[in-house]
Amino acid sequence: VQLVESGGGLVQAGGSLRLSCQVSGFDDDDYAIAWFRQAPGKEQEEVSCISASDSSTAYAVSVKGRFTISSDNVKNTVFLQMDSLKPEDTAVYSCAAAIVRGPALLRYTYDYWGQGTQVTVSS
Repeated sequence: VQLVESGGGLVQAGGSLRLSCQVSGFDDDDYAIAWFRQAPGKEQEEVSCISASDSSTAYAVSVKGRFTISSDNVKNTVFLQMDSLKPEDTAVYSCAAAIVRGPALLRYTYDYWGQGTQVTVSS
């Protein structure tokens, strides 16, 4: 299994960015993809999850209503659309995969990780 993120960058507060996670190596839909972030000096936070089996989604309270997770099954890519960005959204964002069949939940154990991409929101 391989996960490759792209799409990070620098944006002003109130702006938008879309992150992509190219997923490869799965033979079925028994997995979930999540986006995590970690800012310097802070704990890692799971911000969103999508289930490959039923396409359900879940969001952390901190991003609900501003971030949208989606998938393109043809391209095997998961996206994180981030709108109304705030300086506190600044972090390294990583996508991860869990081997699981079920709805999206912010509690799975993730076995595979991408390399991460930096998102910086200026005030």
